[in-house]
Formats: sequence, structure tokens, C-alpha cells
Amino acid sequence: MKNVNKNQLFVAACISLVVTSMTFAIRAGILTQLGEEFMLSNQQLGWINSMGFFGFPIAMIFGGLLYNKIGARKLMVTAFVCHIIGLVMTIMAGGFWTLIISTFFIGFANGSVEAACNPMIADMFTKNRTAMLNRFHVWFPGGIVIGSLISKFMTDFGMGWQLQIAVMLIPTLIYGYMFFKQEFPESEHIETDTTKNIKGLADPLFIFIMICMTLTAISEFGPQQWVERILGNSGASPMLVLAMVTGIMAIGRFFAGPIVHRLNPIGVLVMSALITTAAVYSMSVAEGSMIYLAAILFALGVCYFWPTMIGFTSEYLPRTGALGMSLVGGAGMFSTAIWQPVIGGWLDSAKETAVASGLTDEVAELAAGKATLGKMMFFPLAVLILFSILFLLRKKLEERRVPQGHTAEEVV
Repeated sequence: MKNVNKNQLFVAACISLVVTSMTFAIRAGILTQLGEEFMLSNQQLGWINSMGFFGFPIAMIFGGLLYNKIGARKLMVTAFVCHIIGLVMTIMAGGFWTLIISTFFIGFANGSVEAACNPMIADMFTKNRTAMLNRFHVWFPGGIVIGSLISKFMTDFGMGWQLQIAVMLIPTLIYGYMFFKQEFPESEHIETDTTKNIKGLADPLFIFIMICMTLTAISEFGPQQWVERILGNSGASPMLVLAMVTGIMAIGRFFAGPIVHRLNPIGVLVMSALITTAAVYSMSVAEGSMIYLAAILFALGVCYFWPTMIGFTSEYLPRTGALGMSLVGGAGMFSTAIWQPVIGGWLDSAKETAVASGLTDEVAELAAGKATLGKMMFFPLAVLILFSILFLLRKKLEERRVPQGHTAEEVV
């Protein structure tokens, strides 16, 4: 890695992740506008949302399989091209099906970013994998803060959803320029034999982690992606709630190193599941300003889920290599894709029940949101039980962990 500028690559990776997360935040912020302009139901909006999550795991599966052969550079070229296509198609969309296709392209781009950057960072910072992956993933919630504030500002000033999508072309062009002028590292510290990677997937621990990832992902992205529809009539500003939640998540991930080293990844995951369960329940019963307190608790709960799951795979299942990290991330997004129309259906059904009971439209929307959050609570509750099993086996699992340092490597 003599000619590789690890700092510049890391910064470019972070900007590409900002684009990824802005697509989630701004789409969450414009759901109501899309529904009104194209006369779409919550379930149809759920299908559009799901394409972003569905394209993600497809890209991660292909990216994981091809990483050893084509490397991070070509995967980032794919991400850049698909981001441009998806964003431009969304701006020009004329209805449900064009939104479906364009959102799929954006999801595929987002998955390509993760498929390229996670193994590249694990390889460059092999002694501090989970800590540095948390630092990289600072910019997922960081980008959501940026995207949600932009969406709120532009919506408040009457700017259309097309302009909000167009804003994301700016950081896309920036990360494309930064990546394409850098030399990429050769893989030195991760398993690059795809046959061995595939054999490693048969490990029962890997299958267990895949199952857990399907639950941690929807625990995080379920409430986030539907925040505008669920909390729109709660007395709290949905996009401010989203910005606050993701801002706290970004700070938590930036300072993840000491927490990961003190508790180890398994302890971090148990703590996260416990707090998230309490938080989602609190959001389902909170009123007015109390929603902000419940949202803070939610942020602290889901903060470490995604990067710690990827880091766990890299550290405890090193034989799976880039493929293992990609498949775990892909499982999370695939699960989220499946649940999006289901959550939309829960909202529609709960609202119909509330209206039938005599509630006004706005009150019915709020009641539907609370009922849906009550159902979402069972996702983190289930994963809490599963992580508790890992915690009981933690001493045995430490024997297979890749040796880690005590402080995160500095990136400036």
C-alpha cells in the first residue's frame, strides 16, 4: 500500500456514503409529495421504498462475489454511474413505475458503495476493523442529517421534490472525482480466495448473524424510513426528529472505538437491542415533545447496529472475506425491502380501523402511526433474545476473533 493514500480513500468513501444516506432521508421527506402528485397509497409508496432497499442487496451479492476479481475501483465506478442514472430518472419520473425503476437504480448504487468500501476499509485498517467501520458509518446518519435538513428547508420554502433529488447530484460528482484520481490498495489482510469465502458461509455462526441482521436492519430503517408518515400529526416535526436521531447516531459512531474495545462487539449488540426495544415502545406511546426524548433513546439504541454487525463478520468470520461482509449487509437491506410494503399496509389498515371508529383524518393518522410502531417493537425484542445467546457464548467466540488493537487508527 506504499502509493495508496488511505486518508483520501477513506474521505471519498465517506462522501459516497453521504450520498447513499441522503437518498434515504430525502425520499422519506418527499413521500407525502409523491403520494399527492401521483395519487399513490401508502402501500404503493412502500413498494417504491422497497426498491431502494431491494436494489441494495442485489448489488451487495454481486459485489461480494466479484470483489476479489474486479476490486473496489470498478465497484465504485458502478456506484457512480447508477447514482447518476437513478437520480436523473427520479427527477424525470412520471408515475409509479418510473419511480420504481429509478429507485432500484439508486438502491443498486447504494449497495455497490457498501460492497466496495466495507472490505476496502477492513483491509486498510485491519487492526481496528469494527472501530474504523463505525467511523466510516458515521456518515450514514451524518448524511441523513444533511438530507433531512435540506428536505425540510426546501419543503418549507415550497421547493418541489425534483429539486430535492437534484441536490444529491453535487456530492455524487464530488465522490466520483475523488475516487477516480486515487490509486486503490491491493487486498492484503482479508481472505481473497472466493472458494474459501464461499466455504466460510457454511459456518453456523454466519447463518446466525445473517438472521440477526435481518432484524437489526428493519429495527433501524423501519421507523426512520416512515418517520414522516408515522409522526406527521404527532405534534413533533418528523424531519427534525430524523435529523436529531441521525445526528446522535453520527456522534456515537465517531466515538465508537473505546466502547467497542471495552464491551467487545457482542456486548455492544446486546446493549443496542435492549435500548432499541425500549425506545420503539416509548415512541409508540409518547405524545408531543416526549416523542423527542423517545427518539433520542432510539438513536442511542440503533447507533451501533449496522457497522458492528459488519465488523463482527469481519473479525469473527474472517474466512468469509468481502463476500461475507457484503452478504450480511445485503441480508439487512433485503429484509428492509420486504418489510416496506408490509409496514405501509399496517398503516393503511390501522388508519381504516381508526376512521371506522369515528376518529377524524389527522387523529386517525396519528393512531395508525402509534399502532404500527407498536408492531415494530417486536423486531428489536426478537434480536435481543438472539444476541443474548451470543453473549452467553462470548468467551468461546473470542478464540476465533481476528486480533484487534486498542485504539483506532487516525484518519484526517
